[in-house]
Amino acid sequence: MAEGDEPRDEGDEAAENPGEGDEAAEKPGEGEPARRRRSDADPDDPLLHAATPVPSLDELRAALAWAFEGEAEAAPPLLDRFAEHARTVLEGNRVMNLTAVVEPREVAAKHYLDSWRATRLIPLVGRALIDLGSGAGYPGIPVAMAEPQARVTLVDSMQKRADFLRRCVEDLALKNVTVSAERGEEHLQRHRCDIVFMRAISSVRENVRLLRKVKHSLKDLVLLKGPSWSREARAAEREAERLGFRLDTVWEHELPGELGQRAILVYRAPGGH
Repeated sequence: MAEGDEPRDEGDEAAENPGEGDEAAEKPGEGEPARRRRSDADPDDPLLHAATPVPSLDELRAALAWAFEGEAEAAPPLLDRFAEHARTVLEGNRVMNLTAVVEPREVAAKHYLDSWRATRLIPLVGRALIDLGSGAGYPGIPVAMAEPQARVTLVDSMQKRADFLRRCVEDLALKNVTVSAERGEEHLQRHRCDIVFMRAISSVRENVRLLRKVKHSLKDLVLLKGPSWSREARAAEREAERLGFRLDTVWEHELPGELGQRAILVYRAPGGH
């Protein structure tokens, strides 16, 4: 699956085999995962959706209205903005792999509703956020649209994806968003922030280990996860405790249309202690 897709529970295998994967994750260099993270996937791999028709803005807007039904705080102008970004992503998906989720209702629920709900749980006004491994801009762009008083940096290690994100930011006139083409660990060596968001990037255990050298550069780590989040969290418990990451809040929620369960995990990081 491509960058920006719905959260997967890649820690399930590690949870079932608690000791396996540690050596592989640490080679070839100290703290440098040998197994590619999703943010390292090549957008030039064989295209999955070169011939997939792109839904119209009206179709995407209708799908967003369906997904956000009953969410009174999501104003119509915000859904209009989401539809614009969704169409830009699906157009871009024809020339580089950005997402495997292309059906309008799935896009609306799995990418936008899931991202937006994090803004209902976490106070973001005036805070500096980093979307690490942003890919197509999830959750960073929907979060930035929903909370214009937050300062959002989209970080992606692939130059081609970073260029796509810059075009999105420019076309959508997002004044509170910047883009950085580098690894998140490298960015955090030079920049402190309030919150790091990570979505669909490996397991909880690998997420905290990835940040261990820069753990004092962030106050909170927010992970958007799928239905097996608890198994991942248990598998990561000792590692997170050792590195000073404390699980503070979990919010489980359902996507509409039986599209699945999601969870938002908030870890207090050493930089916020």
